[in-house]
Amino acid sequence: MNLSADEIAGVVDLFGALPRATLRTALSELAFKRGIASDPDEFEAAIADAIDSYHLLELSDESTQTPLVVVGPTAFPKLPDGASDLPHILDIDDRSIDRDRLGAAAEQRFRADASRAVEAGTDHRVRELLDVSYELDAWGPVDLETTRDRLDAALEGTDGA
Repeated sequence: MNLSADEIAGVVDLFGALPRATLRTALSELAFKRGIASDPDEFEAAIADAIDSYHLLELSDESTQTPLVVVGPTAFPKLPDGASDLPHILDIDDRSIDRDRLGAAAEQRFRADASRAVEAGTDHRVRELLDVSYELDAWGPVDLETTRDRLDAALEGTDGA
């Protein structure tokens, strides 16, 4: 079952935040409802891609220490067909996440991703992260100016500058 990152974010948005395992279960239930054979590895890869592209973010749940996935700054959540029944099927409560805590976690992750991209000299990833930085600025309480300057400097003299 091929779902876009925005559709996966739409499933997460139904609940506010989900452990990865529960998100995989939700995607499996959605596939079952559609009569499609599901592959947990495919779902895990799609979730990892959505996290990599900042459609989803991971955040530790303070009460359980289990990482939760939440809708990220680049997502335009879209509810996939058949997903509206998932809250009843999974029978779990909505979760709300403190925006300041989420913003701080997103900023920390972004800075680490930016450092790795600059150190590795991966121009494509640097450009992606520059785009993400503007989305993050609009999305949450973050200050990415110095990191964005570092990303811009890394592209100086390349075709992306």
